[in-house]
Amino acid sequence: MRNIVYNIRTVTIGIMVCGTMTACTKGFLDRNPPDAVSTEIFWASEADTRSALAGVYTRLQQNFLGYERVYLDGLSDNAWLWDNTNQAQMANMTTGSISATTGGALNNLYSSPFRAIASCNYFLDNIDKAPVTDALKNSYRAQVRFIRALCYFDLVQGWGGVPIYDRFPATLTEANIAKSTKEQVYTFINADLDFAIANLPDEKYNGYAVRGSAQGLKARVLVTMQSWPEAAALCQQIMTGAAGKFALSTNYAALFTTAGQNNAAVNTEIMFSTQYLGPSIPQRTSPGAGGMDIELGWFSLMQPYQDLVNAYEMTDGKSITESPLYNPAQPYANRDPRMDISIKVPGETWVNPSTSVAWTGSYSSFTGFLVQKYVDLSRAPFTNATATLTDQDYIHIRYADILLMFAEAKNEVSGPDESVYNAIDAVRGRTGIAMPATDRVKYNTKELLRDYIRHERRVEFAFEGQRYNDLKRWNIAHIKLPTLVTPANIPLKFSTTNYLLPFQQSELDNNPQLRQNDGY
Repeated sequence: MRNIVYNIRTVTIGIMVCGTMTACTKGFLDRNPPDAVSTEIFWASEADTRSALAGVYTRLQQNFLGYERVYLDGLSDNAWLWDNTNQAQMANMTTGSISATTGGALNNLYSSPFRAIASCNYFLDNIDKAPVTDALKNSYRAQVRFIRALCYFDLVQGWGGVPIYDRFPATLTEANIAKSTKEQVYTFINADLDFAIANLPDEKYNGYAVRGSAQGLKARVLVTMQSWPEAAALCQQIMTGAAGKFALSTNYAALFTTAGQNNAAVNTEIMFSTQYLGPSIPQRTSPGAGGMDIELGWFSLMQPYQDLVNAYEMTDGKSITESPLYNPAQPYANRDPRMDISIKVPGETWVNPSTSVAWTGSYSSFTGFLVQKYVDLSRAPFTNATATLTDQDYIHIRYADILLMFAEAKNEVSGPDESVYNAIDAVRGRTGIAMPATDRVKYNTKELLRDYIRHERRVEFAFEGQRYNDLKRWNIAHIKLPTLVTPANIPLKFSTTNYLLPFQQSELDNNPQLRQNDGY
């Protein structure tokens, strides 16, 4: 799986070291900066083109396009964020501090996608200069347009309408444009994805975007748009053609570790990921931080809420309020195996499976729980010295999501049927999880099954950064989030205004054509 890891080596393109679109234009207008290669001499070989492509992929390692995307669960009902995360102000966003001057994480949520979009557009503007075949150019274009679509999808989910750049602005004036409507952004995203689907290879994911990557992302876009018939049909198409390319992993726990992601029997589920490679390209290299092993497994920067823990069923497929297996004196026994894989519960000791050494160095948990998913215990005990080894790939799209999106979309189209139940049960019944099949009698209406599919998404994708946007697209964030409180007993806040985020004042200052979202 790690045959690319976006290694740009010594070749750097000027646009790839810029900030947001406007800031990029300001920097790039300085001709031939010392850390860049002139555009007049760069696109001279296929090797140059591959390096430029690697530079675009490298953008995915930044902020929420990479492993820090897991922290989006801290904006949901899944987990509480300690206020010393690497993303400043993110914890405060959950208690109402969302404004044009919030900064920190809110800046990064906006600027990182635009940095990647700038790199994508620079590549697309120049690829015709490269001495490679038209077929290879189209393959490269398809990969880059897939990444551009991924970035614009992040932006439209956060801000609704945003400025659309389909090429790199040559001047500051060209960069200062008004935002397009949400519908126009989705049209742009789908055009990029349609091109990617038509031109990417129909093969197993190998580190580069493939057709299944683009199909999976488009399915997620369609589900978010509530284009239910189209989403169901596309998911069905992916499922029909998955043989030999994608399948549910045989080891749910290993799927989130480096060793598992490099194991052909495990990584079949991965359809697209942000890649890392320690020690040269770990998740994080700055002092005092070291990716998910350090930040989740040692510093405890994100801590699960009891509300999520309670959502995991008993092994008989019933909730803790219904099952005779539930014992309040042993509340974590006989639970859905995904709970123990994803969460460190009170009284549990983490042990390095290779050395049998216990890990007892985690910071305190204020919720009572720690995140275990994506923490690689084979690297414990965690120290700053081990930070450069933390290189689990962050998985953007996996096959389980295709199955659950199909179930959701098909249920919305025509209600419960065996195809819907079977898709849910495939995820629940995978090797090593073996949860009972969905109760056909209990969940026999569209409304009841809708709620159950939402439950299944929550426990299947906990701490993968999906829950926040799921709550928003279901239009229940303003209902669900205020029912929780932080460990300091501060109520979570989410108003109907917060379904869209505010443009930061610096962006409004840089682009006079940009208008603030309503309510801010």
